[in-house]
Amino acid sequence: MTVQEIKELIQAVSNSDITEFKYNDEQSGLFLKKKVQVVAATEMPVSATLVKTGETAVVEATGQPEGNLVCSPLVGTAYLAPAEDAEVFVQVGDTVKKGQTLAIVEAMKLMNEIESDYDGTVQEILVENGQTVEYGQPMFVIA
Repeated sequence: MTVQEIKELIQAVSNSDITEFKYNDEQSGLFLKKKVQVVAATEMPVSATLVKTGETAVVEATGQPEGNLVCSPLVGTAYLAPAEDAEVFVQVGDTVKKGQTLAIVEAMKLMNEIESDYDGTVQEILVENGQTVEYGQPMFVIA
């Protein structure tokens, strides 16, 4: 493998979503690994929105009312009620206590209760029932 080919591979990996690349032949081997910046926000005012741009995250002002965010602690499917035919855990306007269950996130067939980190009133529900959520994704606004 020539130096030019190695440079082209490095550039290709840098410009892609690939975080690791491994190449081996009879004469040589190459392993490329790039750093990925992970930004996880578990609490921020609602007047800010987390926007992902490539490998970085940027906070942008939105002008929404102030409050505390309850974010998903894992990747999975969000359920706003304990069962399909049951009432939702909370609705906008409900008063909640710290530790109260707001939703469930199913991950790998395990049901994980999402509890409020705050006492307050539910200002906004940012996810829909059955929606896939990402790690750190805001789910509820509590003020």
